[in-house]
Amino acid sequence: MVRKTADYPAPEIADRAIFQAKVDALRSREKAHTREGDAIAAARRRLPMVKVDGGTPLIGGNGSVTLLDAFEGRRMLVAYYYMWFDGQPASEQCEGCTFFTTQARELSHIHSRDATYATFCQGSYEESVRYRDFMGWKMPWYSVPEASLQALLAGRPPGMMYLICYLRQGSDIFETYWTTRRGVEAMDNSYRLLDLTVYGRQEDFEDSPAGWPQHWGETNHPFRRDGRPISQWRRLEAGYSDDLGCGDG
Repeated sequence: MVRKTADYPAPEIADRAIFQAKVDALRSREKAHTREGDAIAAARRRLPMVKVDGGTPLIGGNGSVTLLDAFEGRRMLVAYYYMWFDGQPASEQCEGCTFFTTQARELSHIHSRDATYATFCQGSYEESVRYRDFMGWKMPWYSVPEASLQALLAGRPPGMMYLICYLRQGSDIFETYWTTRRGVEAMDNSYRLLDLTVYGRQEDFEDSPAGWPQHWGETNHPFRRDGRPISQWRRLEAGYSDDLGCGDG
């Protein structure tokens, strides 16, 4: 599935002085990019907010809870709305959501800023929490019933990945920001690291020199191998069960 490294073209070879001059020229653009990112974050902090119902029902490990409960007493909440396919086996669950959620590991730094991170699954709690356990994830996990999903998405289409941020003031809850599609890359570090490498993410949209490894095609999906999301294979090798209790075997 992966071409030999020797088959790939590579950048031209230069001496250290020329290489460093090129890096230095690029560094000024990187610094400008960082400063622009800081400016965008500053503008994000100045967005208005909209009130939402803190009593909106969710389903958690102890049964019915509310959006307010999901804050775990903290001031802010970052919720990842996980795409889910009820009745489908683990191998057919969303590879993109699996990719991003796998990278949400150490939450103590988020907690230290009075914020909670949680997964809001757009499907069955019983099935999806089995998937969470199969994947070895430890973050808070909730299922969002259909009526609650419609209320919380407020006209945005279900069945897509979202990051939505909330603020709690007493028992009042407000939505302060949301994003989807590539905005969800805020959760990702794998692609951010690959962006630093010579071949990058190896996806079609990237501006790469001719001959660079790039097109994945139907049988070599960026998030799947041999019919499964890539990160499932390590869990299977570790002996975790991927039985979701939905007759998937």
